[in-house]
Amino acid sequence: MKNFALGRLKTGAMNKTEAAYAAHLELLKHAGEIEWHRFEGLKFRLADNTFYTPDFAVMRAGGQIECHEVKGFWQDDARAKIKIAADLYPFRFIAIKAKTKKEGGGWAVEEF
Repeated sequence: MKNFALGRLKTGAMNKTEAAYAAHLELLKHAGEIEWHRFEGLKFRLADNTFYTPDFAVMRAGGQIECHEVKGFWQDDARAKIKIAADLYPFRFIAIKAKTKKEGGGWAVEEF
């Protein structure tokens, strides 16, 4: 059985996984590992009428900007968009997936 989202949330509204990741980013901010983060803070043009908005724009303590995409599961179009964005723009693009309790919890990270 596949899990599918029940529809898109309004722009600027986080789902439960994104909200949990935002809380994780706040912990990293308080620990000094990141300076700043913003939900849907950047939008990238990939082609005419084709855009990609990563879930989080993140600035590391050293000033590097990263784009974090939080997923419960991947659909092919989302994976294609993050790969295209990574080829076009000089930022780190990172996919974040929540690990289940059975997997030990936390976050799985995949860089593009």
